Amino acid sequence: MKKLFLALIICFPVLTLQAQSISEIKNIFALQQFDKAKIDIDRAFANGDITKRAEAHLLKATIYASLAMSDANKGNPIGDQLNNEAVVAFYKYREMEPSIELVMTDPVYRNAPINIYASFYASGYNDYANKRWQAGFGKLKKAVELSDLLTAKRLRTGLDTNVLILAGVTAENSGNRKDAAVFYGRLGDNSVSGEGFESVYRFLVTYWFEMKNLALYEKYKALGRRIYPNSEFFKFDKVDFAVGLAEGLTEKINALENVLATDPDNFQANEMLGGILYETLNSEAAPLPGNADEWESKMVRAYNKIAAAKPGSEMPYLFLGEHFTNKAAKIRDAFANELKAMAEAGVTPSIEKVSNRSKMEQEYAAAMEAALIPCEKAAALLAKKPNDVNQDQQLRDKENYKKVVANLLDIFTYKQAKANKNSPEFGTWAEKLKKWNDVYEGIK
Repeated sequence: MKKLFLALIICFPVLTLQAQSISEIKNIFALQQFDKAKIDIDRAFANGDITKRAEAHLLKATIYASLAMSDANKGNPIGDQLNNEAVVAFYKYREMEPSIELVMTDPVYRNAPINIYASFYASGYNDYANKRWQAGFGKLKKAVELSDLLTAKRLRTGLDTNVLILAGVTAENSGNRKDAAVFYGRLGDNSVSGEGFESVYRFLVTYWFEMKNLALYEKYKALGRRIYPNSEFFKFDKVDFAVGLAEGLTEKINALENVLATDPDNFQANEMLGGILYETLNSEAAPLPGNADEWESKMVRAYNKIAAAKPGSEMPYLFLGEHFTNKAAKIRDAFANELKAMAEAGVTPSIEKVSNRSKMEQEYAAAMEAALIPCEKAAALLAKKPNDVNQDQQLRDKENYKKVVANLLDIFTYKQAKANKNSPEFGTWAEKLKKWNDVYEGIK
């Protein structure tokens, strides 16, 4: 019993000294003797026991934040270091006392989070002004966190647009686009407007389109169009963004397919995809890509969608007919040129090469057959074209009509040549040839 009593006697002065130590340091700080208060709090922390008390961490945060905001340290590396230590101490205090009751009730501590916020903001703004994007982003991100805390505890009111726009700009320019979308999104969700804020909505529209989140893309485009009605940017549709944002051919195709994945009947997307693929597959300047068959299927699907959307338009049939007749010609010419080169070089074609002729014939016949229906449909639509359009349009229609009829003549000439003269097909193809030859001669 005596031992226990002695232990209580020994422990009591220690606790009393510890409490007085915090109180004394707090009084020194209140007298604005910040440097001395820092020395004393550092000494107390070195002792170790004081760190078990939440108030000790808040007191350290308060002292360090005030020193960081002093004229001698504000905005320089020393001030930044002091503020970094201040925020660590403050977060430790908040971890130990989530209600941050002392901040709310004790005037000495009330400015701790305010000064930490102000220091991060000022230093981050300086980095922003000097285009030190990554450094500024790190500081302003912390300033946003402190600002949110101050707002939640009603130590400040309203949306902190200044810190959010600066945090967004530094995040965007430092490559932290996900964070930029968060900061800008908060501004957009509050319909923030005015000079300099249009870029916020532009970023959000572009970012969410790239992320394939078309719901948010449409949301921020609608907000941008409402707030900035004279801006052409928000009048662009998703097809414009798909092609405009993509850099390479494959990227453009993938972007258009992403649009069509959620909007398969989008006329403009199908038209643009079909056109890009047609130009690629029928280019004389570059060899066919390795995935030409895959791209051809996508092109056919796109033009079929266009044809279904506009039944009276000959355009998709013209492109499909031209593509497959071009394909047939390339197959034939490539084989013929290869044999010619071998003959000129005095090389006898191998058995394998000769046998390839059969394969070439099959591929050629398949291409011509694929061209038949589109050419017939295009010809039927062009035959019904009105004559009351302008002369330029009439000329284009006649040129297209002659071209598609010429393709039909090639197709039926080939079919007749491959048919047995005594077969019914031979007579059928002869009739088709006469019909289309008469049409061709009648196009004036």
